[in-house]
Amino acid sequence: MLDLEPTACPAGAADRLWIVDGTLIPVRDRSIAASSRNYRFSANVQVIIDADTRLVVATARPAPGNKADAHVWRNSGLAQHCEGVTVLGDGAYFNTGLVVPHRKRQRRPLLPGEEADNAEHRRVRARVEHTFARMKNYKILRDCRQHGDGLHHAVQAVAHMHNLALAS
Repeated sequence: MLDLEPTACPAGAADRLWIVDGTLIPVRDRSIAASSRNYRFSANVQVIIDADTRLVVATARPAPGNKADAHVWRNSGLAQHCEGVTVLGDGAYFNTGLVVPHRKRQRRPLLPGEEADNAEHRRVRARVEHTFARMKNYKILRDCRQHGDGLHHAVQAVAHMHNLALAS
């Protein structure tokens, strides 16, 4: 996993494809969480994975669960790691510089090429959802009772275990 310090562009970055997404982790510490869509106190955690290897590349510090993914992305510092790398995001990341699906406008259906692009985009982005599912198998991410930086350290530890499981 990368640190959250700005670094040079990785070798062969033009050929790399990364995927970013955020997930809500239920937490007990109300100082790092807020009531969110799931009506629980949650924290929004951003994760970047490599689309080819499905390894977790970086994780960001948790943000309150009522913050939108695009807002958390802009404030997380992860964008500096993505210089020169193509990064896919879902529809929540409009106007962030990431590759997002085509939007359907009022009274204008998507063109057949745009629909095909969106289908491929969904197929590739499913990898990050599978990574979240695998990471949430760990009980600590289903209901985190850690305080302060504990959630951040727990997410990093689970991401590291995820990478070890895939590498072996």
